[in-house]
Amino acid sequence: MTAYRGTNPYLTSTWNPSTRLFESGQGGLNYPLDAWGYSEVGEVVEVAPAAEAENDTAPVNVGDIVWGIWGHREEGVLAAETLRGHVLPSGMDPLAGAFVRVGAIALNAVLAADLGPGSTVTIFGQGVIGLLATRFAVQNGATVIAVDGIESRRKRSLDWGATHALAPSDTLAANLRELTHRSGTDVAIELSGSYRGLHEATRAVGSDGTVVAAGFYQGGANSVFFGEEFHHNRVQLLASQIGSVPNRLRPRWDVARIQTTVVDFLSRGRVDAPALVTHRFPLAAAADAYHLLDTEPASALQVVLEF
Repeated sequence: MTAYRGTNPYLTSTWNPSTRLFESGQGGLNYPLDAWGYSEVGEVVEVAPAAEAENDTAPVNVGDIVWGIWGHREEGVLAAETLRGHVLPSGMDPLAGAFVRVGAIALNAVLAADLGPGSTVTIFGQGVIGLLATRFAVQNGATVIAVDGIESRRKRSLDWGATHALAPSDTLAANLRELTHRSGTDVAIELSGSYRGLHEATRAVGSDGTVVAAGFYQGGANSVFFGEEFHHNRVQLLASQIGSVPNRLRPRWDVARIQTTVVDFLSRGRVDAPALVTHRFPLAAAADAYHLLDTEPASALQVVLEF
């Protein structure tokens, strides 16, 4: 949606992977965007002879159903090694496989929040990734308070285990204090991508609480006031991004393990991700799908493009 709306930083600057900085100037992408997207599922229909020759260690075989990243296109040609560990278990709904990457984003944020039995977390944003984070947090034993401006998403969060679901308001932080015996929640996970949401997250947690900023924020942060609760309550702010894992987990975890864990949750039915699908569009009608998401967010949750 950020590319669709023209707010994505890749459209106006270029990411330099060696310096890990955005460089101003001509963007690395231009319209029309060619096959963007990173949450696909498909069937392996051909394997190069060199890969077949190493059959004992081949990452994939013809007929495997795999999830991966090859853009929203009908066909993709990938290095076989990039699909190692991406074969879906036998009998798993391929539709569930389309949630592996977004599920990994959600799980990464929950791992960064360091949740467990007895902990409380406010999760801002109950779109697909926020709902997945709610489910993972509940299964970690945490008490979840969900926040979203769309009523149907708040209801869904309750169905998925949230104890409370609140709408954004001027009294939100005060309401959270009442629900937590004046202490505030231990952690807040911000997944709305809204700077207002990020500011409210710094108000949701108590003294020495933690905010995990996992949304994709656009433009300047005019709605965040770091001189207020953030400063006076000594709030710790952590960024969560799927390119890596939380620092404390790196000796044992990597992105591949997070993704494998999500596949396990999906295949065993511990997270019913396909239930989040509200619309399906053929690829030829993709423009209609994006228009729906842009103009009627309350009517759509997960939109799937079919090939």
